[in-house]
Amino acid sequence: MRILMIGDVVGRPGRECVRDMLPRIKENYKIDFTIANGENLAGGIGFNEKTAGELFTYGVDVLTMGNHVWDKKESLKYLAGEKRIVRPLNYPEGAPGSGSAVYKCQGKSIAVLNISGRVFLPPLDCPFRLAAAEVERLRLNTPVLVVDFHAEATSEKIAMGRYLDGSVSAVFGTHTHVQTADERILSGGTAYITDVGMTGPYESILGVQPEAVIEKFLTQLPVRFEVAKSPVSQFNGVIVEIDTETGLALSIQRLYDLHTI
Repeated sequence: MRILMIGDVVGRPGRECVRDMLPRIKENYKIDFTIANGENLAGGIGFNEKTAGELFTYGVDVLTMGNHVWDKKESLKYLAGEKRIVRPLNYPEGAPGSGSAVYKCQGKSIAVLNISGRVFLPPLDCPFRLAAAEVERLRLNTPVLVVDFHAEATSEKIAMGRYLDGSVSAVFGTHTHVQTADERILSGGTAYITDVGMTGPYESILGVQPEAVIEKFLTQLPVRFEVAKSPVSQFNGVIVEIDTETGLALSIQRLYDLHTI
């Protein structure tokens, strides 16, 4: 099974980049299942039914989330009923939606788990203990299990990869919007990358208009961040091939491509 994980999709430029590039990528790399991090779909912060629906129309099978999952209040009701979206597992009990789900792909099952880090992010429940317990439960359904670990600190992400090595198929880091060059298969057979990167405006700072971010650093005053207007977008992703019998990774490949809108 070949799985594509798309890095954090930012605003309209990111959505249009997925629209224009995903069909070709799926065909060229023979992708069976596509996941994208969608917490920045709507205006660069949060998501709603319209923006999520666009990604599903373009060929994304599942959306994962992160710390901006609640930033559009209209998303709460939608999230509660949309099984193709998973949000971080370690939010308190009663939060809408689910932290994991099992899907069908060409007659096989694949589990997707989303979890949030705690370093430089809200102090949620322990991602390590919760992930381990959820992985044990999900493995009763399928050995094919991928994790989107939405976290800031590289050490926390690498620790999660090592912690789950051998028990999951892949650990994909998201959140920083900067693709890392450390893709590998760990000793236990789990594919790992610290951050998949960002799909969105290339001439930007993490998808935001550069001038606004620079002003914030210079003045330390409140500044309105807007999605950058760039004639070029970047598509960041990772392709992992998985043995569906063992659930272990066979290969991992980074994608970094540019697209002119």
